[in-house]
Amino acid sequence: MFSNVGGPSTGIGSLGVGSANKSEFTIQLKPKKEINNLSTEKFMTNLRRDLQTKFSGINYSISGLGLIPKTAPIEITLSGSELNQVIQTAQNLKSVIEKIPGADNVRLSVEAGSPELKVMPDRDKMQRLGLNTAYVGMNLRTAFSGNDDASLTENGTEYPVRIWLDKFRRQNYDDINTLNIVNPMGVPIEVSQFATIEKDNSPSLLERKDRQPAVTLTADALGRPSGTVADEVVAYVKDNPLPNGIEMTWGSDIKRQNDSFGALGSVLIISFILIYLIMVALYDSYIYPFVALFAIPVAAIGAFLALNLSLSHLSLFALLGLIMLMGLVTKNAILIVDFTNQLKAEGKPYRQAIIEASKGRMRPILMTTLSMAIGMLPIALATGTSAEWKNGLAWVIIGGLLSSLILTVFLVPMVYYGVDRVKEKFGSNKKQQ
Repeated sequence: MFSNVGGPSTGIGSLGVGSANKSEFTIQLKPKKEINNLSTEKFMTNLRRDLQTKFSGINYSISGLGLIPKTAPIEITLSGSELNQVIQTAQNLKSVIEKIPGADNVRLSVEAGSPELKVMPDRDKMQRLGLNTAYVGMNLRTAFSGNDDASLTENGTEYPVRIWLDKFRRQNYDDINTLNIVNPMGVPIEVSQFATIEKDNSPSLLERKDRQPAVTLTADALGRPSGTVADEVVAYVKDNPLPNGIEMTWGSDIKRQNDSFGALGSVLIISFILIYLIMVALYDSYIYPFVALFAIPVAAIGAFLALNLSLSHLSLFALLGLIMLMGLVTKNAILIVDFTNQLKAEGKPYRQAIIEASKGRMRPILMTTLSMAIGMLPIALATGTSAEWKNGLAWVIIGGLLSSLILTVFLVPMVYYGVDRVKEKFGSNKKQQ
């Protein structure tokens, strides 16, 4: 355990400015086998419950650390023209997110600050009394925080000197009201003669987005994927639209996931096109490559089914497994289509060629598919440290390969047969014409 008392709360080694009322503990757990296979999230939950029971009155924020600096996985920035409206909307959304299962440590970047007294000057009165804003501001600053322009030098050592007003309490409303400011003509004037004093709670932070007041809402996801929690937030906002003039922007993990999923979706499309173009060049045909590509949709069915049955999440690694799967499962269809074309070239009818090719290629398809699926089992069943990162990738590949094995040997020959029947029908029509 590494403790950081009063230091920055953005991670070990951070150069950020800390807070005197905050402390941070970084805890590294022992291997799962030594702690009875207790998961990190379960340990975090138990630790916070015990701490809250033993040390009440303290706010605890617990989050898991990864290979990269950890930030709150859920981050929503609300912005608008009116600060009070933005803060009120953020507080309402915070109360909703706190009720969503899996949302943990929900907090706002802008909170109500300490009570303060605001001096609101009247420009007309100040002008009549021979005062201006800069002169009044300088005198009030000296009254509140003192003046440290002077210094004292003694025996070669310089000591800073701060001059304070005697018997003046800046927290006292009456003391500020009766504070005398001497104008340039030497006439003492009380603050109450040209200004009013208001009691208020100022925001703890002034945050801006696109030059508008903004509030950032952050939350951790505990026990559920951050994307699932975010989907519930999106569903709530869809059913309960935000007030007019309030804009909502996602950040952190959700923004990265949306960007990454979009990029990987483009990669999937490009992979599909490249596989088709390569087979067009090999078969010298634009039709039969489509027949081989029918193996990809049936593989996706098995991939998502395996993710569901294994209780794994659709992570970036799982999407990478889908991209790998496109090349692996197309192999089965290529074996059938290529052998069928060979038999047709030898003069056999397409129906007989399809049946013989499906029977002849069943063994190599079975051998290669099962060997790849069994080879991925150690990754899919791994339970070591951070094994859950890779489990989804392995289950995607295993599920896709098995569904491709079962469905491709039926679907691809049927599609091939349908294509050749259509070609034969149109060919006979042309001959009759």
